[in-house]
Amino acid sequence: MNKEQIITYRQEAENYLTGGLLPFWLDRCKDEKYGGFITHFDRDGNDTGEDQKSLIAQARTVFSMSTAHRAGYGNGKCAEFANHGVDFLLNKMWDRDFGGFIWTVDRKGNEQINKKIIYGLSFAIYSMSEYTLATGDWRGLEYAEKVFDLLQIFCADTMYGGYFEMFEKNWDLCGPGSGGGDRKTLDVHMHLMEAFTTLYECSGKNIHRRKLQEIIEILMKRILHPVFATGIPQFRRDWKIAPQIKFDIVWGWDRFAEGGAKSNAEDNTSYGHNAEFAWLLNRALTVMGEDKTPYLDIMKKQLNHAVENGIDREYGGVFVEGSHAGEVYDREKEFWQQAEVMIGMLDGCILFDTDKYWPAYENVHRFVFDKMINHKTGEWWPLMTREGQPIWTHMSHSWKVNYHTIRCMVECIKRLDILAKK
Repeated sequence: MNKEQIITYRQEAENYLTGGLLPFWLDRCKDEKYGGFITHFDRDGNDTGEDQKSLIAQARTVFSMSTAHRAGYGNGKCAEFANHGVDFLLNKMWDRDFGGFIWTVDRKGNEQINKKIIYGLSFAIYSMSEYTLATGDWRGLEYAEKVFDLLQIFCADTMYGGYFEMFEKNWDLCGPGSGGGDRKTLDVHMHLMEAFTTLYECSGKNIHRRKLQEIIEILMKRILHPVFATGIPQFRRDWKIAPQIKFDIVWGWDRFAEGGAKSNAEDNTSYGHNAEFAWLLNRALTVMGEDKTPYLDIMKKQLNHAVENGIDREYGGVFVEGSHAGEVYDREKEFWQQAEVMIGMLDGCILFDTDKYWPAYENVHRFVFDKMINHKTGEWWPLMTREGQPIWTHMSHSWKVNYHTIRCMVECIKRLDILAKK
């Protein structure tokens, strides 16, 4: 690695962010008629006409616009879009009877699925906090804190720790099995860590710091594999490992076998999640000003697992998932895993060494820019074969919007700047 290489990759990322990725969204996602964002686009970037606006897609787009503006991009337009999205969330998706944001509405903002799903609410906290940090509009922090308080009242498991995840409109716990009421997941608790990090960064309140520390301890002691420090996807209430199943509402785009059960359901881990976990943990510790020494071994194990097992040295990019011990199960390439591994590998370069992590970053960077980005539109293909041929071809829907892609470019540019200075 040398400074010229770093600057070349940094410039490629910024040119793409400002000339391709942000224009994709700024040119087409703002719904001027009904408010909020249109988030369903086909392979050519055309509106598919889907009559749905989901909490996850609306909140993630608020986050993306806010974080881009906070990083200095968009000449004010990203802040305008973020404000537009917050208006829609508060006017159309906030439940004035029971509090919290409902899961989906139609394009006009009429209620569709009124359940309270913690996956989505974690992104409400994350996006609203980022919005206030980016714009100074205190509505964001106000509603981030409201959601945080509701989670402590209705969702915290005071017996075993952590949070229940699936609720009815009135905060009654959903049923077991595919209803999700008896499950706890890595996904939700990891996203609560990122949400509480940004909430604490915004508010500076001790209660938000304490709950962030608490969720980190839950992740360390309950959710990571005791030997490999890799993430275990699903658990029962008492934190016994549960076979990974598909829920009725959330993760509807996951690729499960017939019957809703996943292959290797009790021994699988995501290379993307592990790299994402490592860099989100690093960020949480940075925001809190905590000593990172006790956590360095865990972060290194997570990044090493991705480097040694997930990086495809033949075709480039990172595989989907495999066993905790290292065997690869799924050799296809998902967009979000590439994004999170890119950020994680750069954190590895900064925290540890460049000999191991820089080649891994270069590998995934080149796969993304040469194959995964649909340069005709500016967004990424969602799923590709190992060799880099598109399998799924939509540019966006409720689960595949802009959060991973825009955040990846913003965060990578920051880290490449740090490496260039070093």
